[in-house]
Amino acid sequence: MEYWNDIYKHFDPVAFDLFGLIKVHWYGLMYVTALLLGIFVAHWIVKKDKLPISKDFLDNYIIWIEVGVILGARIGYILFYDPNTSYYLTHPWQIFNPFGENGEFVGIRGMSYHGAMLGFLIASTLFSLKYKINQWFMLDIAAIAIPAGYIFGRIGNFLNQELIGRETDVSWGIYVDNVLRHPSQLYEAILEGLVVFGLIYLYRKRKKFEGHLITLYLFLYALARFLAEFYRAPDVQIGYVCCDWMTKGQQFSLFMMLFSIVLYFILKNIPQKKVDYSS
Repeated sequence: MEYWNDIYKHFDPVAFDLFGLIKVHWYGLMYVTALLLGIFVAHWIVKKDKLPISKDFLDNYIIWIEVGVILGARIGYILFYDPNTSYYLTHPWQIFNPFGENGEFVGIRGMSYHGAMLGFLIASTLFSLKYKINQWFMLDIAAIAIPAGYIFGRIGNFLNQELIGRETDVSWGIYVDNVLRHPSQLYEAILEGLVVFGLIYLYRKRKKFEGHLITLYLFLYALARFLAEFYRAPDVQIGYVCCDWMTKGQQFSLFMMLFSIVLYFILKNIPQKKVDYSS
């Protein structure tokens, strides 16, 4: 257990050095893995459940939402979490600048899940308007794929030694700067990723209407995130936003739960046509 407690002392967040020019971090590799797994699960579910959608159509949809996710995640972090928001708003070209002040490649750090979800929904809506489709059918596929990929996203956070947990005395805690803390990133990988994926996967054939699964995903993720945040240290630049215990993530999660409930009842009562995007 001692090796686990001090794992950050034995682990290099840099996976390898590419030609001596770019340091490739495990964090980035995990995010690529998350993306690829999400795409794989989406195609697997379509094939397994014989859903009426072609591979090319699904691939086109995935490209749109990935652009939305990346833009939303980064811009969301800048607006909601970064202490230098005003700087980025006046220097927007710096938002996606992967190089440091000395010209070295440092990557792009600072992504917001809630911003990513907002960008995802906007991209999905724009796609549906352009191709005149029922986006709720597409979002139900995404509701199964997203949490599967999310597992590796949080593992990436753990390997990158970020989004650290709160102080603890549990035997499985890990030392961060000589302070024993919860490995909260792994708690989130399990709760928000594995558990949510398992529940939606098992429930998927019981859905009553198009959009049922995405509303279920939004609620389950928000609930899991709300609970996991009790073990995650609040963002240093923000601290607690209410009552000396509620974090910004918990605040957003409450809004997401409320939104998912309202959306559930709206979609449940809207007449929907049968979809077929297999051609």
